[in-house]
Amino acid sequence: QAQLVESGGGSVQAGGSLTLSCAASRLPYSSSGYCMGWFRQAPGQEREGVAAIDYDDTTDAAESVKGRFTISQDNAKNTVYLQMNSLKPEDTAVYYCTADAFPCSPKTVLAGLNRYWGQGTQVTVSS
Repeated sequence: QAQLVESGGGSVQAGGSLTLSCAASRLPYSSSGYCMGWFRQAPGQEREGVAAIDYDDTTDAAESVKGRFTISQDNAKNTVYLQMNSLKPEDTAVYYCTADAFPCSPKTVLAGLNRYWGQGTQVTVSS
């Protein structure tokens, strides 16, 4: 079965950095590859798109994280990363990896209607 497994979450102080990883496995073959991304959900808040990337490394990100977070991928390893710098307490959330098959784009990924989701990894930023 398809699986997305996040890792790299943890607790950091404001201003610190974390890198999240998402390893995808057993995704059905897609001749055009997959688009992948990250969402997050903080307590009492709705899930929000953070950043997304397509197979050719086109990216998009939420305005709240532009300049601080960078999404990247290693297609050979079926892994997507989220480098988070200058973390703020409001970044505290469970971060979810997501993937969608083509036709897709970073914008469609950030719309949230994706085929595959991970279980999430907790990121806690203390003030």
